[in-house]
Amino acid sequence: MTDLYTRFVANVLFPLQEKVKHHDTVRVRREMESSQWWSRERIDALQLERLKRLLRDAGSHVPYYRELFAGLGFNPEGVRSVEDLQGLPFLTKAIIREHSDEMRADDAVGLARMNTGGSSGEPLIFFIGTERVTHDVAAKWRATRWWDVDIGDREVVVWGSPIELGTQDKVRMLRDRIMRTELLSAFEMSDARVDEFIARIRAARPKMLFGYPSAISHIAARAEKHDVRVDDLGVKVVFVTSERLYDHQRETIERVFGCPVANGYGGRDAGFIAHQCPAGSMHITAEDIVVEIVDPEGRVLPAGESGEIVVTHLASRGYPFIRYRTGDIGVISDVPCACGRGLPVLSEIQGRSTDFVVAMDGTVLHGLSLIYILRDIPAVKAFKVIQESVEHTRVQIVAGADFSSQDEDQIVGGLRRRLGAAVRVDVDRVERIPAERSGKFRYIVSHVGSGAHGHQERGCAAADR
Repeated sequence: MTDLYTRFVANVLFPLQEKVKHHDTVRVRREMESSQWWSRERIDALQLERLKRLLRDAGSHVPYYRELFAGLGFNPEGVRSVEDLQGLPFLTKAIIREHSDEMRADDAVGLARMNTGGSSGEPLIFFIGTERVTHDVAAKWRATRWWDVDIGDREVVVWGSPIELGTQDKVRMLRDRIMRTELLSAFEMSDARVDEFIARIRAARPKMLFGYPSAISHIAARAEKHDVRVDDLGVKVVFVTSERLYDHQRETIERVFGCPVANGYGGRDAGFIAHQCPAGSMHITAEDIVVEIVDPEGRVLPAGESGEIVVTHLASRGYPFIRYRTGDIGVISDVPCACGRGLPVLSEIQGRSTDFVVAMDGTVLHGLSLIYILRDIPAVKAFKVIQESVEHTRVQIVAGADFSSQDEDQIVGGLRRRLGAAVRVDVDRVERIPAERSGKFRYIVSHVGSGAHGHQERGCAAADR
């Protein structure tokens, strides 16, 4: 049951903060909580209406799209269905970098500069407006409430983004204290620091945790190893995002914390795309976002087929994201969720295109095929696989005291069976595996262009906080 302080924060303090920021978040969230129960047909009609409005505004006020539409002979007034988006080319990070100034609407006000973490290389700098922020916050808020928790409930956040960790001044710290949110830095995950995190989580007794699955599962495993209980704190749900959630991570977190894990998928660039409901489905925020699944040639695929996720954000008027290639691989389902929501479902989010590796014979393999080899060796405490080329793969490992030459042979032999007998496999022992600059962790990094999954522009998806 929601306590009085939580209701005060959710119904008074947080709405007041949003009003001061000129964000209409409360209204948008309430509308979303109504529209989520609409029929799929009614949601599709709303989506089309908002898409037509975005395209009209882009054609009239955004120099890049005004020129693009003119060159293609594309008339937003002629749009009759979401499928008409296929008449437009894709938007990529390279295009945004090249045309950054022309991407701004000429009547946009209050645009805020943003950037991705750059975990795949060069960060992307872009801008978002008040409408975009409002809708993204409202979508995340709605999804939080699916799990019977709310803004103002005690929360511990395990995060590593420099954007958050660089703003912990007195005002921000006071706001977090009022909102009952405690931030732990995922940049530093030494044993001593993780022990400190466990103690702080026990002291906070949060209703929810939020963060990277790699970091939270690491905390859970450390607590279990040292027989420190965290399933008696009253944690109702653990929200994870920004990295692929692996089955073993979900199982560890749920077992140790004694609560469900709710997966989220989105990014600073692409927006809040989907979130898992208690019935288990990843629901697309269809009121705000059009998702297409495309093959390597850019053809839109039907439900049930795997391809790259392409996103159009309908609340991005000031700096439009139209047919933006995420570099992530997923599958849309046409099977409705048992929860009764009419929101469409992402049945699979298979990870970034760089989570896939390419064998010498050209076969594309999911990184899990290599991950399982290393996970089955008890003496390997941590690892990271870097495919430098089709002919060369490096494996970084944190080795236990009982790591032997037979273990190393098992790693080399296992990877060669997957990638090709002639592949050079180097095993490097390191003291620790560092996180990416954003604080996220990646088990697999491939520098080989995957023809089966094409585009590799995007780094790890990072839900905005």
